[in-house]
Amino acid sequence: ETSPEAIKFIYAAQKLEGVARHASVHACGIVITKDPLVNTVPLQYATRGKDSDEKTIVTQYEMHTIEDLGLLKMDILGLKNLSSIEATVSLIKERFGLNIDFDKMDPTDARVFEMLAKGQTLGVFQLEGSGMTRFLTDLKPTGIEDVIAMISLYRPGPLDAGMIPTYIRRKNGEEPITYLHPKLEPILKKTYGIMIYQEQLMQAAQAVAGFTLAEADTLRKAVGKKIKKLLDEQKEKFVSGAVKTINNRRIGEELWHIIEPFAGYGFNRSHAAAYALVAYQTAWLKCHYPLEFMTALMNADEKDVERIAVLVNEAKKTGVAVLPPDINQSDSGFTPRTGETPTIRFGLRTIKNVGTNVVSSLIEERKINGPYPSLADLLERAQSKDLNKKSLESLIKSGALDGIGERNQLLSNLEAILAYHRDSARTRAQNQSSLFGLMNDRASVPQLKLGAANPATDEEKLRWEKELLGLYISSHPIERIKDKLEKEKMNINIVKALVEGAPAVVGAMIESIQKITTKKGEPMAFLKLLDLSGNLEAVVFPKTLVEYGGLISEEAGVKIKGRMSHLNGRTALIVNEIKAL
Repeated sequence: ETSPEAIKFIYAAQKLEGVARHASVHACGIVITKDPLVNTVPLQYATRGKDSDEKTIVTQYEMHTIEDLGLLKMDILGLKNLSSIEATVSLIKERFGLNIDFDKMDPTDARVFEMLAKGQTLGVFQLEGSGMTRFLTDLKPTGIEDVIAMISLYRPGPLDAGMIPTYIRRKNGEEPITYLHPKLEPILKKTYGIMIYQEQLMQAAQAVAGFTLAEADTLRKAVGKKIKKLLDEQKEKFVSGAVKTINNRRIGEELWHIIEPFAGYGFNRSHAAAYALVAYQTAWLKCHYPLEFMTALMNADEKDVERIAVLVNEAKKTGVAVLPPDINQSDSGFTPRTGETPTIRFGLRTIKNVGTNVVSSLIEERKINGPYPSLADLLERAQSKDLNKKSLESLIKSGALDGIGERNQLLSNLEAILAYHRDSARTRAQNQSSLFGLMNDRASVPQLKLGAANPATDEEKLRWEKELLGLYISSHPIERIKDKLEKEKMNINIVKALVEGAPAVVGAMIESIQKITTKKGEPMAFLKLLDLSGNLEAVVFPKTLVEYGGLISEEAGVKIKGRMSHLNGRTALIVNEIKAL
């Protein structure tokens, strides 16, 4: 028997059912009308955090109602890749006086496609990632059409259907190219007889079934929405249209069997073409101006330490040296320099605990009055009140002051250095308000004297770089075990490609450790492994951690035996045994 409380609860739930829980904002949807919006649709301010001053105007109707009313809703997305392209082009203009205009450029540069065929895709829009790179090396693209097709095919539906290997085989002449009807050849010739794009579906319906383009667009929508009643109507219309147009019912039915599941495969060609042009532009810049391109990428992702580490490795592979920050060489962000060895130098703003005020002040002073020849000169000229103990310590540890002092000696004398900076500022202020300001104010500042200290070890320097910059710059702890890693039969790159459950043995350095407690209260660990080919997550379950926990520490060289896991798209090595390298 239902209790009164339950009845009351269900009654209240029925009242709430279907009621909008909250009003959210579409990330990139913009409503466009020929008349002022206030005359067309009710508006409101979007709900923001209570401390936010931002007031975004949104429609009170949700997006489907907006479209049903006949209003135009456009999704306008922002791509940071466009900013990276712009930054690279600006660097090229600044350094070489060249104006790169992609609007006047024909996307047929053979060198660019050769680079993609070699798998050098890091930083190239839409073409990064091990899977896409592997397909590109098999495909060996020779033109923009191949890039448009790969962007369209590298999605769950076409991947599951094995469409990419078919495209590659046909492109490379390893499989015959066939067409259901001669009228389909001009439509499908660019894609080797494979229907990839929604536009091809519409053209095929027009050529084979006599559809108008408006009718073909209705077919496209019916296929995309998978509405059975609508699909059945379209099928009858399509097959009967094929009888009238090409006098062949069988071909009409066969083509329909290709079209019906097309919602899972078909992609908008115009969308893919726009993306492919951006991909080509990034690839062209990487091919012809790698130094400027990599610098722009680093500046775009400077807050993402893991991404910066990947970009640094890529830069080194292309012969570009990446240098730590330097008080006399660094700008605010990453900066390229051309020389016997091209270099990219870390910017001062990339150092943790060094604020933007002190960075802009130090760089501005250097631009006006020249480099800082000594530590005393830096302390006397540094105006910013933000040059406090924390920021000065961070500048020292990161290596930014290596050109004017030894790290450990500076750290050991930090209090004396800060006192000198305060005295310099005080003396400067006094001199500015007296006749003695006409004299050299350095004469009235006490001399900076530093006590002796043992130089910092390489291990200390690396640890400080990791702490302040997020990664190792001057060297890497993995260098200690490099020879042993090169002797291993399997590396991380090979292991990552193994199938689910496959056994694996890999030598690596433990870069970081994250320990958690299971629901049963037992400790387990997630390790980030690193070798000369890349990085990989390793999972150490409680029982294994008890047995091998003594071998697990940061920067330790280990040989790990386990099995591969790709659960929920997360690639990891499940650890069974650990040995010290």
